[in-house]
Amino acid sequence: MFLELTEEQKLIQDTARVFARAELEPVAATLDQSDDRTPMLANLKRLAELGFMGLNVRDTYGGAEAGVIAFSVAMTEIARACASTAVTVSVNNMACEVIQAIGSEEQKRAYIPKICSGEFAAASFALTETCAGSDPSGMVTTATDDGDAWVLNGSKIFITSAPYAGVFVVWAVTNKEAPKGKGISCFLVEGGTSGLLVGKEERKMGQHASATNELVFDNCRIPKSALMGKLNDGFRTAVAELAGGRIGIGSLGLGVGLAAMDHATRYVTERSQFGQKISSFQAIQWKIADSYTELEAARLLLMNAAFRKEQGKPFSKEASMAKMFATEAANRACYQALQMLGGYGYTRDFPLERYARDVRVTSIYEGTNEIQRVIIAREILRNFA
Repeated sequence: MFLELTEEQKLIQDTARVFARAELEPVAATLDQSDDRTPMLANLKRLAELGFMGLNVRDTYGGAEAGVIAFSVAMTEIARACASTAVTVSVNNMACEVIQAIGSEEQKRAYIPKICSGEFAAASFALTETCAGSDPSGMVTTATDDGDAWVLNGSKIFITSAPYAGVFVVWAVTNKEAPKGKGISCFLVEGGTSGLLVGKEERKMGQHASATNELVFDNCRIPKSALMGKLNDGFRTAVAELAGGRIGIGSLGLGVGLAAMDHATRYVTERSQFGQKISSFQAIQWKIADSYTELEAARLLLMNAAFRKEQGKPFSKEASMAKMFATEAANRACYQALQMLGGYGYTRDFPLERYARDVRVTSIYEGTNEIQRVIIAREILRNFA
């Protein structure tokens, strides 16, 4: 693997960095404390116009066709400024990739361009249920064949962007008699469909500008053409796409960790105690050395996973390693950065407390890090069997 970015990847990284600093960073703190998402939705539209909603999507469908590495570095730059915007971009990209992977030609042309262009403010990925989080094969939402339609009943939780999503990628049980995980299918459900109800919004610890809601399906009728891929084969697709999404969340965590350490490092070069700059103390220097070393290791793990996916090689283990390590390194970095600011780090006058809140969930969503360890161990042990 060649570790340097290509000229195209550098251009995408630079474009993301410039936009994030100019447009996302100035409003991030306000979005964190306000219920008004208008600035974020406007920035999502502009990011779509710049090509960030379909980075690994073919240009035939309106995507940038820039690849997985470009997606990873762009996610990192966006997250350095606003984690709420970054998670929305990540989910949009993931939804596009699911449709591209298993959708019919008609479905691809009907939905992917609307997501990539920003005609849809967002797309959503509806998999998790109350009793089917780390074990999504245990879902109970059903899709019943009713002649010329499918009828959905059940509910989903923790659905990103639900209030303003133009389309939902939804998984439901289509064969209750099949073995666990074998009778699940994947559907496209448009926002505003009768019987699709957007439920309560979660009041979260962080990433406040990103809406996270319950979805309720109450005799929700969708056309037969809404089925994506093969009947009863949807769970395999979900597992495959979650692996790719872990590269996005790992990259998001990396961005927040870097933002925290950059802010704290600048701070300690300016503030003095005991008659000298804080940065001259070994305790502070070791925090800087340890955190940046871990974040660089995370970046390399993410690049490896992204490269393998881009080359069409198996990447599930590598994606889980990258996601687990990057998000835990980012959590440690945010904690150390906050410590470097002392009491000021605990106040809202500085962004460290927001970074610490925003980064915490990265070790939980897109598969908890405990589940990542299960995946990693399983793949390693398989080679010894």
